[in-house]
Amino acid sequence: MSNGTFAKEELVEDYLTALLTEEVPEKELQRENVAKLLETANVVENQKEVTLPTENLESSLVEVKESAALVDKQEALPVNKIETAEWEIPTTSFQALFFNVAGLTLALPLTELGGIHKIQKIGPLFGKPNWFKGVMLHREEKLSVVDTAMWVMPEKYNQALAESLKYQYLIMLDSSSWGLACESLVTTATLAPNDVKWREANGKRPWLAGMVKEKMCALVNVKQLVKLLNKGQGSNGK
Repeated sequence: MSNGTFAKEELVEDYLTALLTEEVPEKELQRENVAKLLETANVVENQKEVTLPTENLESSLVEVKESAALVDKQEALPVNKIETAEWEIPTTSFQALFFNVAGLTLALPLTELGGIHKIQKIGPLFGKPNWFKGVMLHREEKLSVVDTAMWVMPEKYNQALAESLKYQYLIMLDSSSWGLACESLVTTATLAPNDVKWREANGKRPWLAGMVKEKMCALVNVKQLVKLLNKGQGSNGK
């Protein structure tokens, strides 16, 4: 591993750890870690990007999700609760989907994946938060599209970043009508509970369940994320 890659990985780990513990003051975190992260980090250097045929994308992931749900149902054990509202640490392995947004990698459990769609024409709506891109029709269903980069890191979102984004897919959140726009799908992987540095307390970012340590990316708390979106709130609960 090169020194540059090591430095980038350290930076991403420090950034996500700060989000989890919230030991770093908000302004300092924005000024130092976030700026450096967006300028230099490429957390998917050693990950092989998934290439799935577009026409088979949804059916393939539905099969994986159903299989994961079946395993969870058959082998589920009691879970250990932590302070974060409505989030429980699993005691068995689970599968997660990894996807990219503006150079960052996010992950969510497959059992809370509502589906994946190719992004098509999006109709804007007035009077909505600036991170709300609009509504996309899919089989007569109205899907609410989130500008994920703007929602996750509003302090760094500017015209240059907006113009660089190439959203291709919509990651649907559980059974809600909300979808996160993403640029590319990375992979699916099985995670053991100790593969994740779990959030230990309530804080300003209830959507953050923890950090996947090896891949150094944020694991999304889907239920809390949907709650924030329903309230029109941003990533820090404001």
